[in-house]
Amino acid sequence: MRSSILAFALGVLLLQTRPELPPSWTAAILLLPLTMLLALRDKGRAARRIQQVAGLALACGVGFYWAAGYAGSRMAVSLPSSLEGVDIRVVGVVASLPQSTERGSRFEFDVERQITPGALVPRHISLNWYRAERNDAGVGVKSIASKQLPQPFHAGERWQLTVRLHRPHGTVNPYGFDFELWALEQNIRAVGSIREDGENRRLDEFVAHPAYLVERVRESIRSRFNAVLGDAPYRAVLVALAIGDQSGIPQDQWKTFWRTGVGHLISISGLHITMVAALIAGLTGWGWRRTALSLHWPARKAAVLAGLIAALTYSLLAGFSIPTQRTLYMLAVAAFALWFDRLSSASRVLALALLVVLLLDPWAVLAPGFWLSFGAVTVILYAVALRNSREGWFRSAVRTQVAVSLGLLPLLLGLFQQVSLVSPLANAFAIPVVSFLIVPLTLLGAILPFDWPLHLAHWLTEWSVALLHWLAALPQATWESHAPPLWAVLLGLAGLAWLLAPRGLPARWVGALLLAPLLFLPADRPAPGAVWLTALDVGQGLAAVVQTHDHALVYDTGPGWNSDTDSGTRIVVPHLRGAGIRHLDGLTVSHADNDHSGGAASILDSVPTAWLLSSLPEDSAIVARAERSIRCLAGQHWQWDGVQFEVLHPSPIAYVEARRKTNDRGCVIKVTSAYGTLLLTADIEALSEAELLARAPAKLRADVLIVPHHGSRTSSTQVFVDAVDPHLALFTNGYRNRFGHPRPEVVARYEVRHIPLLRSDRDGAIIVVFDKAGIGVTAWRRAARRYWYD
Repeated sequence: MRSSILAFALGVLLLQTRPELPPSWTAAILLLPLTMLLALRDKGRAARRIQQVAGLALACGVGFYWAAGYAGSRMAVSLPSSLEGVDIRVVGVVASLPQSTERGSRFEFDVERQITPGALVPRHISLNWYRAERNDAGVGVKSIASKQLPQPFHAGERWQLTVRLHRPHGTVNPYGFDFELWALEQNIRAVGSIREDGENRRLDEFVAHPAYLVERVRESIRSRFNAVLGDAPYRAVLVALAIGDQSGIPQDQWKTFWRTGVGHLISISGLHITMVAALIAGLTGWGWRRTALSLHWPARKAAVLAGLIAALTYSLLAGFSIPTQRTLYMLAVAAFALWFDRLSSASRVLALALLVVLLLDPWAVLAPGFWLSFGAVTVILYAVALRNSREGWFRSAVRTQVAVSLGLLPLLLGLFQQVSLVSPLANAFAIPVVSFLIVPLTLLGAILPFDWPLHLAHWLTEWSVALLHWLAALPQATWESHAPPLWAVLLGLAGLAWLLAPRGLPARWVGALLLAPLLFLPADRPAPGAVWLTALDVGQGLAAVVQTHDHALVYDTGPGWNSDTDSGTRIVVPHLRGAGIRHLDGLTVSHADNDHSGGAASILDSVPTAWLLSSLPEDSAIVARAERSIRCLAGQHWQWDGVQFEVLHPSPIAYVEARRKTNDRGCVIKVTSAYGTLLLTADIEALSEAELLARAPAKLRADVLIVPHHGSRTSSTQVFVDAVDPHLALFTNGYRNRFGHPRPEVVARYEVRHIPLLRSDRDGAIIVVFDKAGIGVTAWRRAARRYWYD
């Protein structure tokens, strides 16, 4: 059974790597012969072996087509492209806990009916509501989506709203978060915003439905926490522990949690749900044995039922998120095994839990939490439980923590490219304090009308985080690596299995050898004289990484979305870590506009950077963060590994002209190698293009051009395009951006010259390699194509 379930899981995983879904008719062609093999009556040894292989292949095929059917049915419900960007009036219910943002709120919405004729809107969508921005006089001066509505949204309310939607479309980058996959797993088939409309109104205060009731309860708990704790620094952490809403935790706190390896504790994790279920089960069993009820029903069964109900309740409080569902399914399988006295093997229960999880959520195999949770349990069973040791609880706990820390090392490096070296120590005190003290107190504060449990939980959290801050500040708190190849991860897992095996296995040093590629294999890098360009997909903005053999430059840093989140944290830094770039030899911020400078502060805080080259004002907060800041001026140049870098713009006069746009102070850099040339042009407009043509026309010629200003009509004049005469033009713009970039007339100027064009909104990150083989180009959305990409 276990081998068949593992084969089923492999089939599910194979489907999730496919660029498109298979036709349904192929299932019969592939699975029918395998079924016929299993029906053979020949019971000879050879026949039995063939049937065993056929059985595993059949299980793998069933998993593959189960996942394909699941995905196909969900993707069949999508927003027609003709309705993207169109105002549609709908009636529906606020289906989730609204999450506050700096400019409004965000929530999921169940559409009950469409008032707009002919509109086919998916039933489950995600909406943003934006408050009007006001000037000092209180007069509305800008509204992205909507004026201030009469009252905030609350879970379970029925509203009539005018919305503007589009298909789920995210940035696609190496080592980046896949929003489109996340939206598919959450069954969010359209996203958008609420539009200004006098007909927007609430129709009902509450719609009676169990799911909406749960969300309303979660909202009331959050409101209570906010009222009791006010501006307490770790209020959002307690909210996350109680109801799974992590939106209020600031980035600096997350940085501490991840550097110390306790990030899994700052949410309703599998550990918390398991501990709560075990606590309730233990209390129920203890009390049941002391009453006459034990004569009618076994205390063990009563305890199992109570623990499962507690796990279900806690999972619902967490919003029944995908990670909590996985934990609940695992506990349910174990509970039923205990209930029916079928707990013959822990590995069998684990395999059944794996089957249930994948039947209900085939996308789970792509979630880091799936691998870490099942991996941790597997390591404990393999390295600890199988030893049958009589050692004391303390030594057993230490052995378990060490085994899990080592056993998950390949997965952590493969998934996150970093491992906390202080994690065993941090978890040694954080797990008992959080699981046995903070979480119970937080839950008591959520259900009891007393404030002291919340204040005590916050005090314990404050004390615990102080210790975590100290550990996180240690110079070698984490081990960072580039993203290892899959073969190195698998080899590392085999090596650790050898090292952690029960006593008696010879030559354990072989396990250490198998770990060596995972830990010490160098990252890929350009050959001497070659250049790699990665134009990252950051939405409407620009962020590019230029690598030579031993050096790296980040040119612009993408947008900042709010005070806590920007493309530096979400996109650029993960890419640098995955690519094995541990320090930057230079960071260029071409000009002050947010879509080019928004991620700069996060990069400077996260990655050691030799110097900052920019046209920013001297009093800029970004300049203040840099160890060395240089003003960008035409004529500056340097050489790295046989590759020439030269600044072509701006000239000194650009800084003294007060009326000049920041766009026309943008740093323009030309990169020249033996294998090709690259021109980075920021947001320069026609004025700067004319200056460049007058000052250095011969230097504008380039093989690859990052098109100025995302393809704005104010840039890419005909004479400039003729002077550059690129072999490839790259547009870095956001999907359905409000500026309409790139403008059709600008695109036409390149197309009429037969210049190949790539766009980040359609192609994702764009990787250009200049080496002895020529100029190679990779569009990441196509190279790493998955069936769920829009």
